[in-house]
Amino acid sequence: MPAVGKKYRAAAQAVARPAPYRPEEAVEAVKKAAFAKFDETVEVAVKLGVDPRHADQVVRGTVVLPHGTGKKVRVLVLAQGEKAREAEAAGADFVGPEYIQKIKDGWLECDAVIATPDMMGQVGPLGRILGPRGLMPNPKSGTVTMDVARAVKEVKAGKIEFRVDKTGNVHAPIGKVSFTKEQLLDNLAAFMDAVVRAKPAAAKGTYIRSVTLSSTMGPGVKIDPAVYR
Repeated sequence: MPAVGKKYRAAAQAVARPAPYRPEEAVEAVKKAAFAKFDETVEVAVKLGVDPRHADQVVRGTVVLPHGTGKKVRVLVLAQGEKAREAEAAGADFVGPEYIQKIKDGWLECDAVIATPDMMGQVGPLGRILGPRGLMPNPKSGTVTMDVARAVKEVKAGKIEFRVDKTGNVHAPIGKVSFTKEQLLDNLAAFMDAVVRAKPAAAKGTYIRSVTLSSTMGPGVKIDPAVYR
């Protein structure tokens, strides 16, 4: 794909500079460097000073992005009776225990899964399917709850979950290239604040090592990590 290669090289050249960017400069640079014909997702990657092999250094959390991610989130709620009706009223896309069997049969047309505690005995075996896709309901992320209406509304409003990977990086979408600079800055600030607050007590040395902003197809733009220390 030589044309794309040429566009990427030109974009990378346009944002390249020795000094890291301030957040507002980085957002502007990423928006300018985006060249795809679709509305690219803007993503942030944060390198953390933790060793995720140790349980007491695993970084995870959730944050509601003030302006959402720009993506329509399809929510599945595994609940029955009154709680199923609450989930439907709150705007859940798929509701009911019958989806447990559907998932076992290969159905995965959702972006988030919420379950009531009484369903977890049946949901547990789905861990090997949902876990690797980041869809397994979890009390820590608020996706195992009796307050299904609130959970659905939060996810629809832009609640995202983050977790450090085995290389010590955290990745998250913070919006679309079509978002205003202010919207992207608000979302970036909310996400970085959540990551800083999730710092494990066992983490030693510099916690925020590097912060890189990019669009789906565009080059990475490095933000000065000192802003978040």
